[in-house]
Amino acid sequence: HPFYAKLNEVLAGWKFDEFVEGLCAKFYEETIGRPSLAPGKYFRLLLIGYFEGIDSERGIAWRCSDSLSLRAFVGYALDEISTEHSTISRTRRLIDLETHREVFQWVLKVLADYDLVSGKTVGIDATTLEANAAMRSIVRKDTQQNYQEFLTELAKASGIDTPTREDLAKLDRTRKNKASNDDWENPHDPDAKIAKMKDGSTHLAHKAEHAVDMESGAVLAVTLQGANLGDTTTVMETVIAATENLRAVADDARTQDKLDERWMSEAVADKGYHSNATMTDLAEMNIRSYVSEPDRGRRDWTDQPDAQAAVYANRRRIRGVRGKRLMRQRGELIERSLAHSYETGAMRRTHLRHHHNIAKRLLVHVGGFNLGLLMRRLMGIGKPRRLQGLLVSILRMIFDLWSVLATIWTQLKIVTTGKPIRPLVCLAA
Repeated sequence: HPFYAKLNEVLAGWKFDEFVEGLCAKFYEETIGRPSLAPGKYFRLLLIGYFEGIDSERGIAWRCSDSLSLRAFVGYALDEISTEHSTISRTRRLIDLETHREVFQWVLKVLADYDLVSGKTVGIDATTLEANAAMRSIVRKDTQQNYQEFLTELAKASGIDTPTREDLAKLDRTRKNKASNDDWENPHDPDAKIAKMKDGSTHLAHKAEHAVDMESGAVLAVTLQGANLGDTTTVMETVIAATENLRAVADDARTQDKLDERWMSEAVADKGYHSNATMTDLAEMNIRSYVSEPDRGRRDWTDQPDAQAAVYANRRRIRGVRGKRLMRQRGELIERSLAHSYETGAMRRTHLRHHHNIAKRLLVHVGGFNLGLLMRRLMGIGKPRRLQGLLVSILRMIFDLWSVLATIWTQLKIVTTGKPIRPLVCLAA
């Protein structure tokens, strides 16, 4: 496949296999254990999850065994048996989170070499990912009772000795705070939190937060946190992660002159991130904030001079021409990274449990999104399936051009002869 062949050229040019083998050497034994999966193959398999829109490691393994182009991309010979999903899962568990983070930073360095990372203005936004855990399996943190047992006990306490399903449903409707994360948890994945999804439904979920370069759209950092945490609580962790990743790019001799001299000097976010503490923290880090401010009415700033100065400075910036332009770009660039990673990238629902496992997959998955930006620069397409509709798109452009020319020719004949004539046949019709 020309897309994967070109991507392998990029990876080989930056000596990707040598880099990851050096990182992962400490996780491999030479004499004992089952046949291992090479680090270069492992990370390529996770990249396939993004480019092919596959959410599970089982699906990645099956797709790789079925496709000749993917086998060539990963590095399997025609007569070689491809990796099973259990080996992918085992390799992921053995390689630690910090190594996956270093691979993500390596991808940022590749993008910086192609002038796709500036780092000056960073946009931040978050979304929820459905957890691999069911609401019906939650239990009380104090008694470990499941939901049905808890309702039955409440019904008996209220005087119903043998409650029916209708009695339990009626009792459940009248309760307040019945799905509180303070009282309930999933025994199989305590990191999953009860949250309301984008469509209004309630699920166990995780929160993924992106820091995006507002010039190129590259994701500078991705963090995974509890879905019950507010944006003002999680924003600083994402800002720090983006700062560390940009520092790694700036410290590399190959890319140290590629970043803007004022990298990580501006932050853009929506009104969910606005608070006195957030504005003050960003000001203390010498980061100019462009955060939409909700209408809170007239406020009392007594004994809060630092917060007042930070909030007023942010308000003045977002009302300016540059601030309004950044607000418009925020919806375009940040939402695009979320949509490509979790909608077309098929990671809206996770198939792994616990944050450290999901974060490993996310780092390489979003790294695939960044490599897609580079491939769009080199080939004009960001995913391999775009080539399927390329011929149709070219033919459609030709037909549209023919239709326009036929209309112009017809109008010119009418003007010159004064008589209506039969128009040319439009191929687009």
